[in-house]
Amino acid sequence: MSEKYYITTPIYYPSGSLHIGHCYCTVAADSIARYKRLKGYDVHFLTGTDEHGQKIEEKAKAAGVTPQEYVNNIVSGIKDLWKSLDISNDDFIRTTEERHTVIVQKIFKKLYDQGDIYKGEYEGKYCTPCESFWTESQLVDGKCPDCGREVKLVKEESYFFKLSKYQDRLIKYIEEHPEFIQPESRKNEMLNNFLRPGLEDLCVSRTSFNWGIPVTFDPKHVVYVWLDALTNYITALGYLSDDETKFKKYWPADLHLVGKEIVRFHTIIWPIMLMALDLPLPKQVFGHGWLVINGGQKIGKSFGNYVPPEEYINRYSLDAVRYFLLREVPFGSDGNFTEEALVARTNSDLANDLGNLLSRTVAMIEKYFGGVVPEAKTSDKFADDLKETIKKSVVEVESYMDKLEIGKSLEAVWNIIGRANKYIDETMPWVLAKDEAKKDELGTVMYNLAETLRIVSILLRPYLTRTPDKMCEQLGIDKDTVWDNAKTFGLLKPGTVVKKGDNLFPRIEKPKEEEKKEEPKVEKEYITIDDFSKVHLKVGKVLSCEAVEGSNKLLKFKISLGSEERQILSGIQKYYKPEELIGKKLVIVENLKPAKLMGIESQGMILSAGGGDIVKVLIVDDNVPEGSEVC
Repeated sequence: MSEKYYITTPIYYPSGSLHIGHCYCTVAADSIARYKRLKGYDVHFLTGTDEHGQKIEEKAKAAGVTPQEYVNNIVSGIKDLWKSLDISNDDFIRTTEERHTVIVQKIFKKLYDQGDIYKGEYEGKYCTPCESFWTESQLVDGKCPDCGREVKLVKEESYFFKLSKYQDRLIKYIEEHPEFIQPESRKNEMLNNFLRPGLEDLCVSRTSFNWGIPVTFDPKHVVYVWLDALTNYITALGYLSDDETKFKKYWPADLHLVGKEIVRFHTIIWPIMLMALDLPLPKQVFGHGWLVINGGQKIGKSFGNYVPPEEYINRYSLDAVRYFLLREVPFGSDGNFTEEALVARTNSDLANDLGNLLSRTVAMIEKYFGGVVPEAKTSDKFADDLKETIKKSVVEVESYMDKLEIGKSLEAVWNIIGRANKYIDETMPWVLAKDEAKKDELGTVMYNLAETLRIVSILLRPYLTRTPDKMCEQLGIDKDTVWDNAKTFGLLKPGTVVKKGDNLFPRIEKPKEEEKKEEPKVEKEYITIDDFSKVHLKVGKVLSCEAVEGSNKLLKFKISLGSEERQILSGIQKYYKPEELIGKKLVIVENLKPAKLMGIESQGMILSAGGGDIVKVLIVDDNVPEGSEVC
């Protein structure tokens, strides 16, 4: 019996269209699921949608439809997007499905009957878009610390879940299971910022709206957010249903893959719920970073930078998009998405390295051996090194994937591709072909190249869903989906007939100047002196500067403005070493609303100029006193 592997992504809130950043998590989970299947695991891969809440109710009312009609339309689009990305999920759970609803009601009643849920009254500040309650001390300038929007005072009868009862038990568990929360920085944040300071009991019902799962014994209440949403991971498996076969087989989950903004809910609220239900905890929760655009800007329609993911797929191919998402972003850290970078990766790695290797190999076998793969009759130092690179790289791919370092695993695959291209340059088959006495040497070179490509086609299957089959077709072999076949060099049968096909990845050429369409003229939007006066620019002296743990972009500054000191985060780690800026006087936006980045508050902004590979902060003459106004 094969070993089981249960992997989940967060269920998405259908409040609007998904962008390329949302796709990132699901594509990453899909690559892990595909890898585990190739390794022989019995994989169950779950995704879905979280469809209840006040925000959905309000949006549906504004659209003139029922909440169910509103979410049905959006969920249909999400399912279509997953299909266009070749997401291989085994199940898709909707929190409006009966299989989920009835179990949530059973869980609520079970926790109530055992005293872990009690009735009380809640009074606090509530953010509708984030569906989160906040204490006064947690607000930033009186607004939601997560989204910066207005909050409103809410006072209503509610049921509460006893988070505080299990606080010490969870701390002990996390300390004894260091692999439970990853990366390490997320674990430290949960312990130091939330658990050790103390937990408050959690509001788990609402009476001020109706779009939710009714509490069976008190139907004026509906189950609120996290007890509804998080339980999908076990309701989808049939927990407390008439058939618990899947639950008994797959739980506990091996991996919850989530965005860093919801790590807190998955590593504090969810495990405590499981403890209260006397169920084992998931083996690991991994909080990945965000995919941002233009060096730090979030992606969305409200930011004016939203492009439907399907457009990228149609323009550059599905595998080009999947490859970029998985290769470009260091897993666990924030990653930057630009169309220019996607094109560069496609041309360099996919078209030049992989595509050309296949095209040249098949073309030479057709030219020199009539399209028939010859037998390898000789050996040479270059072939030995190629085989050693393959052997070493396959081990690295497995090691990196087991550690969820997806980008590094792809880098290991490309080490093989790069070595094979170098092998062509070393052996110079076009020279060997001129000497009939070297026919066997030439045949060996052709065999080694074709065999290398067979192995690469297997190693790429977790990441690229279309390319491996196209490679096998041109190599004249059946689709090879056995992972261990990548570990043995020499399985390709001599006599196999190759057949040259279309380029795997046609090079993306920039349009010539005369072919470029005239860009529409955008009328410049002017501001008044009154608008400008709202921005307070001051000179600040850098007292200290250090890289933010877990980020490859952020630097954390302590800056003196004369009368006060500020902590400011800036995404310029790529352009400066921290020690370079200590003692420098920079221009600061002093009255920018504080914001949290990776859980750390930033109290202003450092001005910089440039873009791409060159970004420079604005440094002021040392004679200008810190705290001076810039005008």
